[in-house]
Amino acid sequence: EQLAERLSALEAQLADVGSAKESIEQLIARIDDDSRRLLGETIETVRGHFRELFERVFGGGQADIVLEPGVDLLETSVEIVARPPGKEPRSISLLSGGEKTMTCVALLLAIFRSRPSPFCVLDEVDAALDEANVDRFVGVLRDFLSSTQFIVVTHSKKTMAAATTLYGVTMEESGVSKRVSVRFESAATSRAKAA
Repeated sequence: EQLAERLSALEAQLADVGSAKESIEQLIARIDDDSRRLLGETIETVRGHFRELFERVFGGGQADIVLEPGVDLLETSVEIVARPPGKEPRSISLLSGGEKTMTCVALLLAIFRSRPSPFCVLDEVDAALDEANVDRFVGVLRDFLSSTQFIVVTHSKKTMAAATTLYGVTMEESGVSKRVSVRFESAATSRAKAA
């Protein structure tokens, strides 16, 4: 009789575990479906913005976000393919330093356009750019100033000239750093008053 009760209790527990397993599997399937849908929508949105911004930063050309065909969206690899004006389409890894930078800037800003963020820190992203590309880079950043504040670490005078506020660190004597800041609107007003 004790064995029968024990067997009955174990069978009830087994049924509960089976039911819980089924519920969890259904929940995972729903989450996976939602994740696939949201990821697919996001990739398509970012893809559209990326294509547009790539053309803007390069003054032409084409770019795309390519997913591995025939693979579950949640497990696929993602490749960035770019064709700067006058060149063949290539994986981003085969581009020059400046082309990689501009492609990555276009991709980053495409993501920002899809999911705006109040600020973005860019650390010397313009280091590999020539003057013409620095101008394009700065121009594209200006398009985002209504929704995103950029903190850009740079050595480029052209990038610095585009800033509204400039913070710098100098070393006037060995081992002693000094912070300086200039608000360009205030500096322009001060110069106008002095004249």
